[in-house]
Amino acid sequence: MSNDDDAYLTRSLGFLLGDVSRLVRMRFDQRARDLDLTRAQWRVLAQLRRREGINQRALADILDIENITLTRHVDRLELKGLVERRPDPNDRRARTLHLKDKAKSVLGELRTLSEQTREEALTGISQEESEQLIDTLLRIKENMSNLETPNSKAVERRQRSRAMVGGDQ
Repeated sequence: MSNDDDAYLTRSLGFLLGDVSRLVRMRFDQRARDLDLTRAQWRVLAQLRRREGINQRALADILDIENITLTRHVDRLELKGLVERRPDPNDRRARTLHLKDKAKSVLGELRTLSEQTREEALTGISQEESEQLIDTLLRIKENMSNLETPNSKAVERRQRSRAMVGGDQ
C-alpha cells in the first residue's frame, strides 16, 4: 500500500467514523457484558423508554430492522422480565410494547456505562472540542439524511412509522 493510500484510509471520513464507532462499541460491550444484554437489546430498551407503548411494527421501522428480528429481541427481553406486550387498543391484531420496572433500572446502569465509555473516548479533548465534535457529527447526519430520495426505503419506513405513532417523530 502506498503512502497516499495509507493517508487516505487514515483520514477518510467513512473509514474513520467506522473505526471509531467499532472501537467505542467494543469498549461499551466489554463494560456491559455482566448485564447479559446485547447492544441490539439495549437499543430496543432505549427506544422503548422514549416511546413507551409503541407498537412493534413502528419500533422496527425506527430501529431500521425487520419485524421478525425485533420479535426475537422482544421475546428475549420478555423472558428476562424487562418488557411486556399488551393488546393495542387501536388494532386487535397488534401489540404495544412496555418497559417493566426492572428494565428501567437496567437502563440506568447502561446509561452509566455509556457515559463512562464516552468519557474514556473523549480523554484529552476539551469540553469545547467535544461539543464542537457532537455538533459537527449532527450536521453530517442531517446532511446525509437529507440526501434520501422520496422513494428510498428509509423515507418510506419513516413515513409509515410517523403514521403509526401519531406523526410526532
